[in-house]
Amino acid sequence: MTDQRPPSIPRISGNNFQPEIIKARQDFIEQQTGTAVPHIAHMSIDPETLAGNVENPIGVTQMPLGLAGPLWVNGEHASGHFYVPMATTEGTLVASYSRGMRLLSAAGGVKTTIIERYMQRAPVFHFDDARQARDFRDWLNANFDAVKAQAESTTSVGKLSHIEQYGVAKMWYTRFNYTTGDAAGQNMSGKATQAACKWIEKTYPGKLRFTLSGAIETEKKHSAINSLHSRGARVVAEAVLPHDLVKHMTRADTRDMYRARQVSTVGAWLTGASNNCVHPGNGIASIFIATGQDEANVAEAITGISYVELLDNHDLYWALTLPSLIVATYGGGTGLATQRECLEMMGCYGTGKVEKLIEIIAGAVLAGEISLSSAVVSDEWVESHDKHGRNRP
Repeated sequence: MTDQRPPSIPRISGNNFQPEIIKARQDFIEQQTGTAVPHIAHMSIDPETLAGNVENPIGVTQMPLGLAGPLWVNGEHASGHFYVPMATTEGTLVASYSRGMRLLSAAGGVKTTIIERYMQRAPVFHFDDARQARDFRDWLNANFDAVKAQAESTTSVGKLSHIEQYGVAKMWYTRFNYTTGDAAGQNMSGKATQAACKWIEKTYPGKLRFTLSGAIETEKKHSAINSLHSRGARVVAEAVLPHDLVKHMTRADTRDMYRARQVSTVGAWLTGASNNCVHPGNGIASIFIATGQDEANVAEAITGISYVELLDNHDLYWALTLPSLIVATYGGGTGLATQRECLEMMGCYGTGKVEKLIEIIAGAVLAGEISLSSAVVSDEWVESHDKHGRNRP
């Protein structure tokens, strides 16, 4: 009988990033599909640097990269004017964010504050009944220092801060919370928690078993728990927008913008949306791609909370809280050539820079919220997309 299985993708164990094997895969996909890949194959990145970021590489996906700004940030870690790289295929996006950034800068800048920053792994411990599970709580609290030592033995950077605990039936759900330095820390926290759980399983005087993830860290998906106890950074960006300045730069009235935010918040509640913002995913995703972040973390990061007050003089106070902004300035995709250059534009590559990047992203997202909101209020939304967002044959 003839073997009908499709051919395997070419690879060489231990040598899968050499130009020769990459070229072999490019030729292979052309043979299999009839699709030539001259643009995918054209890359300036050293293939050897791709190890740890992708498997079976065939080249690169080139995406338009725009520059927004200037954005004036009054942060505790980011201070001054910044130009923000944004990777996107959506026309009007960079122009809109630039407008919001210029407005914030003219208003005296955006004030940014990081409240907390943690990364979690959430093991669940299994027992014969609920009383055994409750007894485990007391033992875990009493032995926290020993658990912490076991977890931290796997990493030079990660530190176990605290453990959340929730009892359900005969299971004991936990969330191990770590600080992770300049790394995002998902893998770091997973390895540390595994070591701690194995020690617990061996040391605990009673009978138990564990599952490394009980899913309540809610990795790469939205959840209400991350709105209250942050996964990643909880950061607030706030500004006071003078009425006359907003009118001059956007043709929108702050009183109308305030009412529009009330309407949008009700609409968000009505639909069960993950946030009451306008479009935080646009700014977050485009900066994530530009700077080498894990793009799937956008699912958590868009959990924004918008709060506005109309002041007595008709100026508008606007605060945006991002409770789960997961970013890194070291490791992962941040060291790839183009992503590193984007981070370096903002002075955010390397160790000791993650808080600076968090504040810049938060300020940029607030700029996008203000710009789009004003475009809707002034009825310029459709026209702006017609002007900048048409890319049709």
